[in-house]
Amino acid sequence: MRSLAALLILPAVTAQAGAAAWTEKRHHWQVFSSFEYGRADKGFDAHGAADAPIKFDKAYTESWAEWGWNDRVTLIVAPEYSIATSSWNGGAPVLATDMGAEAGARWRITDAFGVLSLQSTLKYAGPYDLSHGPIQKFGSTGRGASRSIETRLLYGTSFEFWGRGGFADIEGAERFISAPRPNETDIDLTAGLWFGKRFLAMAQSFNVISGGEGEAPYTYFRAHKLEISLVACLNARWSVQLGAFAAAAGQNSVTEQGLSLSLWHHN
Repeated sequence: MRSLAALLILPAVTAQAGAAAWTEKRHHWQVFSSFEYGRADKGFDAHGAADAPIKFDKAYTESWAEWGWNDRVTLIVAPEYSIATSSWNGGAPVLATDMGAEAGARWRITDAFGVLSLQSTLKYAGPYDLSHGPIQKFGSTGRGASRSIETRLLYGTSFEFWGRGGFADIEGAERFISAPRPNETDIDLTAGLWFGKRFLAMAQSFNVISGGEGEAPYTYFRAHKLEISLVACLNARWSVQLGAFAAAAGQNSVTEQGLSLSLWHHN
């Protein structure tokens, strides 16, 4: 859900992304409010085969707010809430909830060849961070909130394709997470293309790969999602995004698929 909260509609065909690698102008802000529903009828097993007998349902909501401290530094705050139920091999469903909050800053290193930025955030969440990952095992860890420190390198650029304005954003991150959860490597890819001045089509790839140092009941996992979405600019300040996503591959994760709805507001 970070890249869904990463693109700002501007009333121009050659508009760039806001968030993503781009930073906010001084004392300008934007807020993205997103809701996502996903489900799965099976999971990817330890060998990557989509035949694990898992049932999974998840509802996730997040608000991602940004404010330009100056033209090169953007401050970020992002509260979230999610709830999921999962059952194994027809057994009784297990409920997992997550309330989390993330805060940090993004610094624009250079815009000499596109935009290159560095972002760092601190996040506190429940024992299961359901913003992207599965319920690793179906029981409580017996521990409280987890803490993660994320360092993210972002690169964005604009281009023209068939006479239409477009952009691409590439992000790589490392998350250092408190025990018992393993650390994670995150790779997000986004491409967008304008159709007129009001509509933007996007294709995105979200990839999370865990480290192998997690403690029981956590295990190694990887999850790879693809999403397509359409953004409509309602006016100079408001936009709405509707998307559909599906897990293309994974390991010890779920074959999640679902829909997302986001509202964008900026000054």
